[in-house]
Amino acid sequence: MASHQKSHGGKLNHVHDHAGHDHAGHSHGVVDPSIATSERGLWAVKWSGIILITIALVELGVVAMSGSTALLADMIHNFGDAATVIPLWIAFVLMRRTPRRGFSFGYGRVEDLAGVLIVGVLLSNALFAGYEAVTRIVHPEPITHLGIVAVTSLISFVGNETIAMLRIKVGREIGSAALIADGQHARVDGWAALAVLAGAGGVWFGFPLADPIMGLVITAAILGVVWTSAKTIFTRILDGVEPSVIDDLRRAATEVSGVRGVTDVKARWIGHKLYAEANVVVSATLTVGEGHTIAAAVQHQLIRHVPHVENALIHVCPEDNASAEHHVVDAECAECDPKRSELHVGTLSTDPV
Repeated sequence: MASHQKSHGGKLNHVHDHAGHDHAGHSHGVVDPSIATSERGLWAVKWSGIILITIALVELGVVAMSGSTALLADMIHNFGDAATVIPLWIAFVLMRRTPRRGFSFGYGRVEDLAGVLIVGVLLSNALFAGYEAVTRIVHPEPITHLGIVAVTSLISFVGNETIAMLRIKVGREIGSAALIADGQHARVDGWAALAVLAGAGGVWFGFPLADPIMGLVITAAILGVVWTSAKTIFTRILDGVEPSVIDDLRRAATEVSGVRGVTDVKARWIGHKLYAEANVVVSATLTVGEGHTIAAAVQHQLIRHVPHVENALIHVCPEDNASAEHHVVDAECAECDPKRSELHVGTLSTDPV
């Protein structure tokens, strides 16, 4: 449960690692959380794909009959959204694989890569839909079967809003940025469907350019989702987390009895799981065993009380040395630079909790 790493001077720096922590001890016979969340994600992805393909196929037939540019843009968007099911499915399947020697952190990054692919599909959809809309403005073509176009747009709206609610709900439950991004994408698809309805209404009232103009509106909406989704996905790929996550981790650690301070709190997302690190300051009079007990309590506190934390790496530092800016480097260590007399470590945080 705990591992002790030996320093150059023969002293022991305590590092408590969750890698050997037994989930089953807390789950009382239920499915391991990492598998359960992936199963949940697969379920959401599967039903989203079925609904989207059905809607897109219906729209394909209506576009062939009517020649509606706005409905064409919506159809392209729905087919593109359905195509994102493939990378998400692959990501969730791979994440179920047990970590191994070459991939000791598992395969969570595959989900982040899937998110990048989704953003790329969104961008290509927006460019193609915009091109078609501009072409129809420059070279107008008549639109027919307006009633069927209107009904189809309402079907698309209901279907996409259902998908959006499903994906966002499950994405928040399991902490999946890729699934949430795809849910937001589906929600914009629903709004785009209403734009198709508005375009059909404009044509009905004698304004034929209303249809391609609504195609441009849909394009702008897609680009907006591209921007917000890309920020979320690339922030996670660059190991960025929301500042509130760091605050929650620090607050949870300081609530453990025996912790005098918390320094160097860090966290990163790997897929839809958080991996955290922190230095905790304890009384210098404690034994190694007592320090170990506090480290275990801090680890348990972070995993159980901060959402999506999968692993917590805790370093224990004695209080009489916590305020020092450096620890002395062992002069007898052959691996250390003899010109350096100090090794920088974190200092006691004065940030409010």
